[in-house]
Amino acid sequence: MESIFLLILVFLAILAAVDLFVGVSNDAVNFLNSAVGSRIAPFKVVLGVAAVGVLLGATFSGGMMEIARSGVFHPSMFSFSDVIAIYFAVMVTDVLLLNVFNKMGLPTSTTVSIVFELLGAAAGVAINRLIQNGESALGFGAYINDSKALGMISAILVSVVVAFLAGVIVQWITRVIFTFRYDRLFKKLGGIYGGFSLAMIFYFLVMKGASGASFMTPEMMQFLDTNTWPILGVLFIGSTVLMQLGLILFNLNIFKIVILAGTFALAFAFAGNDLVNFVGVPIAALDSAHIFEAAGAGASASTFTMAGLEQAIPAPTALLLLSGVIMVITLFTSKSARHVIETSVNLSSSAAGEKEQFGATLPGRIVVKGAMKFGAFLTSVLPKPFLKFLASRFEPKPVEKGEDVLPFDYIRASLNLIVSAILIASATSLKLPLSTTYVTFMVAMGSSFADRAWDRETAVYRVSGVITVISGWFVTAFSAFVAAAIAATLVLKGGEVVSVLLMVIAIAVIVKTNFWPNKVEEAEKERIRLTDRDGIRTMLDHEIPRHFDNASELYGAMVYGFLNDDERTL
Repeated sequence: MESIFLLILVFLAILAAVDLFVGVSNDAVNFLNSAVGSRIAPFKVVLGVAAVGVLLGATFSGGMMEIARSGVFHPSMFSFSDVIAIYFAVMVTDVLLLNVFNKMGLPTSTTVSIVFELLGAAAGVAINRLIQNGESALGFGAYINDSKALGMISAILVSVVVAFLAGVIVQWITRVIFTFRYDRLFKKLGGIYGGFSLAMIFYFLVMKGASGASFMTPEMMQFLDTNTWPILGVLFIGSTVLMQLGLILFNLNIFKIVILAGTFALAFAFAGNDLVNFVGVPIAALDSAHIFEAAGAGASASTFTMAGLEQAIPAPTALLLLSGVIMVITLFTSKSARHVIETSVNLSSSAAGEKEQFGATLPGRIVVKGAMKFGAFLTSVLPKPFLKFLASRFEPKPVEKGEDVLPFDYIRASLNLIVSAILIASATSLKLPLSTTYVTFMVAMGSSFADRAWDRETAVYRVSGVITVISGWFVTAFSAFVAAAIAATLVLKGGEVVSVLLMVIAIAVIVKTNFWPNKVEEAEKERIRLTDRDGIRTMLDHEIPRHFDNASELYGAMVYGFLNDDERTL
């Protein structure tokens, strides 16, 4: 094998480690925000539970690795050098894009990134080959696995609606049953709630996801398939009885068990579904090298086709475990992860006001206005006794003096985790690279909507935040496709020189973004640290009049708009 290919393989291995760090920093919010928002346990305990879930879930992700090998393009149509160019372009583009989005503090989808980068790089190489061979553009379809690619993209898009509706329906039904004053009823039904939650988590994670585990044997799979219902029945009855006894005898906090189990489950499902986004491409490149090496010394990198990638190749368990270890280290060390968690928790919070991080937008106002009119219509047609009953079930619990209001309570936190884990694990069992960011974010939005957390004052900001984040994901898809296509074309045209240059650029950006101190941020921290009482008073004297003048202007314009019924001014 030529030295340039060996260099690229080593470089892809390094990028895989960096991609794991950057990707987990971006996606940690997916399985941590509910436990963090409910404050059910200390942050380090939540991280520890999630770390165990990530580590074990990584070993269940082997079945997803075929997405990088043959899920987007037909490898038999590409040579070894073409496939390496595709994988190289994908990894360079992926790390650079995720660094940009992480620094913006905006949750994005690593699944959207990797799928569209694979699609863009394969399209770029295919177009170049068609032009080089003088073939018609009609031959482009033979290079792309359009049925699988469209299936994955459709699943990602449909998951937005499914996740939101699932969050709304499950949260609404559960809230009607338990209300916000759930303490008394939960003493009677808490064991059933906990037992059912644990049984569902076990079923979708282990029973449905076992086929993707790198260590599962056909005999073990057969045993699970044959004994599914007996296993679930024993687990449900046993956990229900134990938790109900613990609740009665020792005042056991079942919510703590359910939320931490849900955190474990969602971290497990995240690793099982999303690990392919970080290491799937480097592992596929390594598989390609093994296939090419097995062909012997007479094989040419530019003519040897990679049909072998279409075969079922088991993912190495050691590499999956090593990836899990890197993800765990990232959870405990990444500051970017905590910033993204804060963004998501605030958007799905039950509290209104000062923590909203997105401004009002025109689409957000249109959606809220339409929803208010629809709500008014439902209020006019539904029976008043039924509306009164619903209002009593959704009446918030009074806040005691000095009590710190949680972003969301234990009921919503546990359901966010369980519903998200079930949806993601179900997609993993179907070998669909579902976007964990899409699912967890929209489930949280749906449950907060069902809980009537979107009041008149905050609804516009929340809807605008959702639109902003989702728009960012679609921008990611377009950017990933175009950037990967350009990168693949540059590699094909420029050869070794361009490949080495892209390596240098990628490493420079990674070092500067993650390890080089930001002079502006450091200077601001130093300025604040060194400011004494007199300096603070001087800054207040300067800033307060300016903000007071702005507030007076806004108030005057508001009064004018109301008096003149001027909606545009308002």
